Amino acid sequence: MLVHPGGPFWRNKDDGAWSIPKGEFEADEESLGAARREFFEETGVAIDGEFVALTPRRLRGGKVVHAFAIRRDFDVAQLHSNAFTMQWPPGSGQLRSFPEVDRYAWFALEEAARKINIGQQPFLAELAALVAASK
Repeated sequence: MLVHPGGPFWRNKDDGAWSIPKGEFEADEESLGAARREFFEETGVAIDGEFVALTPRRLRGGKVVHAFAIRRDFDVAQLHSNAFTMQWPPGSGQLRSFPEVDRYAWFALEEAARKINIGQQPFLAELAALVAASK
């Protein structure tokens, strides 16, 4: 499952804009705890179970993303995101609230590779290899 970032900057972007649910670590937070917290904030679902750590990846901007795989099924129509506030339009002095995530979707691997942020594509390849090895 991938998520599409909310807010006005991402409104008209699709291919290459989707992401795994992710976010920033809080002080003294370990990576799995941060992943579970961010997943809840971006989907409204508290997730538990057997997580498989994937290889951390450094994105172009320098951010290191830690990802985990878990076997779960969700009705994406039931998911909902937290919100953030920003000045919009820029320079207007008006604060507006936007969902952190505005869309959720399941994609087949080939389509997911087109939709996901290019820096996160290696997660898909690693996950595909793990699934193939488990068969």
